[in-house]
Amino acid sequence: MDRPVARDAVLAVAMAFVTVAPALARERIEAGKLTCDVSAGVGMVIGSKRQVYCTFEPTTGPEEVYTGSFTRYGLDLGATTGGTMVWVVYAPTDHPAGALAGKYAGASAEATVYAGLGTNVLVGGSGRTIALQPVSVQGQVGFNFAAGMAGLELSFVR
Repeated sequence: MDRPVARDAVLAVAMAFVTVAPALARERIEAGKLTCDVSAGVGMVIGSKRQVYCTFEPTTGPEEVYTGSFTRYGLDLGATTGGTMVWVVYAPTDHPAGALAGKYAGASAEATVYAGLGTNVLVGGSGRTIALQPVSVQGQVGFNFAAGMAGLELSFVR
């Protein structure tokens, strides 16, 4: 895939996500920032699964740590090194420690030709009350093209 075309496709999808994500977060407040380190992986045509280690920096209160997995369903071709994903977290005003634990689902797009970009908008967590809006696109190195549905499963560590 031509690099400018891949970049433009990911940026177009990212812009669509950015316009949809605030609607997902209407009933919620900005609760903090979730940063996840993602393991290296290989796309298996119809999907992939990668381990994540995440830290949640709430606007008030102590930092929280989560582990889990990021799964993509749909077109996923290629291999990449590990990367980082960052989201702004929108949650109800009364979210206890560990509230981000649970399953999330949403849309995902990524294109990598040596250095790449990707974005994921997800909703889920405790009672499906948490919305994760990309604050920046993910960065990684390798060769990969992916588009489809994404799932994130988080377990509260501390």
